[in-house]
Amino acid sequence: MIDLFLFGIFPYIALVILIGGSIWRYATKQFTFSSLSSQFLEGRLLFWGSVPWHYGIIVILIGHLIGIFIPSGVMAFNRIPLRLYILEGTALALGLLLMVGLVLLLVRRSTSPRIRRVTSTMDIVLLVALLLQVLSGIGTAVFYRWGSAWFPQTATPYLWSLATFSPKVEYVTSLPLLMQVHTANSFVLLAIFPFTRMVHMLSIPISYLWRPSQIVVWYRRQAR
Repeated sequence: MIDLFLFGIFPYIALVILIGGSIWRYATKQFTFSSLSSQFLEGRLLFWGSVPWHYGIIVILIGHLIGIFIPSGVMAFNRIPLRLYILEGTALALGLLLMVGLVLLLVRRSTSPRIRRVTSTMDIVLLVALLLQVLSGIGTAVFYRWGSAWFPQTATPYLWSLATFSPKVEYVTSLPLLMQVHTANSFVLLAIFPFTRMVHMLSIPISYLWRPSQIVVWYRRQAR
């Protein structure tokens, strides 16, 4: 019963909260529809934490999407052992990079007095949930190797079963507990998305692509 709720019902609840919460926040609190940067309060740890996090998460997410939408291509790529080793090693290195970035961001939030004053409960919840996601992913890579080989045969059909409203939870329940935690926590992240700083992902300034260029003119006072 718990498995059915976590992997067959909760994903849809999380999706409804994601969509409804994002619309609600944009309609009622549009000013907060950003990352609410605190860089002017402290920038060094933010740089060393944010840069590895953003670069790492982009590549990791792209890799997951490739496994979901092009599973046959991933399996064909992994038929050559060397490619599999390189792919697994790269994914593990990116996971470690994410962990370092998140730890630095947590340290920044907990050690800087000025940052603590502007840190909300949801900031901590988000960082802890992201850290759990990264640690469970790293643990899966270390203890249950060759994830890129079995991901297209387990996680991919499960996610597609959700898309067709016929969830096949057995694909997930047959996996190790660490992978089940990784999967369930991903839906938790979707549910809390609209109420955290992650919502700034929806405010990508695409209009900058066609906005007229700005002309900056410098005026300097002549020395008397």
